[in-house]
Amino acid sequence: MLARYTAWANSRLFGVLAELPEGETSASKAPILDDMVKTLNHAYVVDLIWRAHLEGRRHGFTSRNTDVQPGFEELRSAQALIDDWYVKYADQISGEAHDEIVHFDFVDGGQGAMTRGDILLHVVNHKTYHRGYVAQMLYQASFRPPTMDLPVFLRDVPLVF
Repeated sequence: MLARYTAWANSRLFGVLAELPEGETSASKAPILDDMVKTLNHAYVVDLIWRAHLEGRRHGFTSRNTDVQPGFEELRSAQALIDDWYVKYADQISGEAHDEIVHFDFVDGGQGAMTRGDILLHVVNHKTYHRGYVAQMLYQASFRPPTMDLPVFLRDVPLVF
């Protein structure tokens, strides 16, 4: 359910961003993840990193973002694909696999270990955090972000498994 919620919320946010005036999504708004595309690209890269951990392979990233940002539409399409991957992964994971410990290396060094279920929860929470960051940027630019709350998802989207 949470993977589906994440895909739904991402789709709603990207839909609103697609309607903004040209250049608005890449206009600097904050000091660290300074624009909407850079922020959403960071969330996407982190999705790729955690996918690699779940698949037991190296991800090849040395940072949690890329030096060159993709275009908005390219990122939108890529995020939809990784969201679909997480929905399918969450749908097929067994209870036993859900509790299996995955060992991994953090991008900035050090080792970690989490259950597959905890990794999925982290991926959902991480994107929720960054969608909120982008929503704040929208408010700063005098645009209204979409409603992306879990209760709205549960009300509006029939859950079919």
